[in-house]
Amino acid sequence: MKNRFKVLRAERDWTQADLARALDVSRQTIIAIEKGKYDPSLSLAFKAGKLFNMQIEDIFQGDEDQLADQ
Repeated sequence: MKNRFKVLRAERDWTQADLARALDVSRQTIIAIEKGKYDPSLSLAFKAGKLFNMQIEDIFQGDEDQLADQ
């Protein structure tokens, strides 16, 4: 799943640790999400949406290939 975590974090001048604390997850989770190696739970996606004041669809986008296979 593609996401805008890294860009949104950088726009706010936050470190990965800052974002991890704000979302109550580990820094390793943030790293994995930013690299696209981990898809967050729905509850974490909603937390991120609230934190960034954005719709979750504006933060997370499914890969087009994944959608076509379903």
